[in-house]
Amino acid sequence: MEFYSSQISNLVEQLSHLPGIGPKTAQRLAFHILNMPEEQVTGLVNAMTDAKKKVRYCKECCTYTDEEICPICANPKRNHRQIMVVENPRDLAAYEKTGKYEGVYHVLHGAISPMAGIGPQDIRLSELMVRLKDDVDEVIVATNKNLEGDTTATYISKLVKPLGIKVSRIASGVPAGGDLEYIDEITLYRALEGRTDM
Repeated sequence: MEFYSSQISNLVEQLSHLPGIGPKTAQRLAFHILNMPEEQVTGLVNAMTDAKKKVRYCKECCTYTDEEICPICANPKRNHRQIMVVENPRDLAAYEKTGKYEGVYHVLHGAISPMAGIGPQDIRLSELMVRLKDDVDEVIVATNKNLEGDTTATYISKLVKPLGIKVSRIASGVPAGGDLEYIDEITLYRALEGRTDM
């Protein structure tokens, strides 16, 4: 039995498709949106629509940006000879919050997972290999400490080592099975400082 009109039910259903949003949270968000002033709702809709239309991959590191090159890659003060490889833009943001990393990044947008049918060709590894043709001293692999992240790290190491580029892995200050986006800045910094050669 339907409790709400079709418009409300549709709004709740659409919100429930977002990650981490269950039916109760979707319902709470829907009612919050309905109680918002119309200009705020319009602002929210416009922000989502504009982001969907204008945000794209950075030409260098593959993170999300609304410019051709993201602000990190465009910054001449960053060490472009040191590339940290992360699984997603949230991991990049987590490391940026530490304020301690001065190199640049490469975002894979996933990790190798044969069980899920995700192979090396399904993530942004070919773009990384193109970047490594420039002067690069070190690749820091900062994938998550789980089976998929470790598989991806090993694969990257096997690709990069023959090029004569140093490959290191973040230290185990990051708990096994932990996602980087949820780790505090101090732990992330210690993991970066304690990285080991692969």
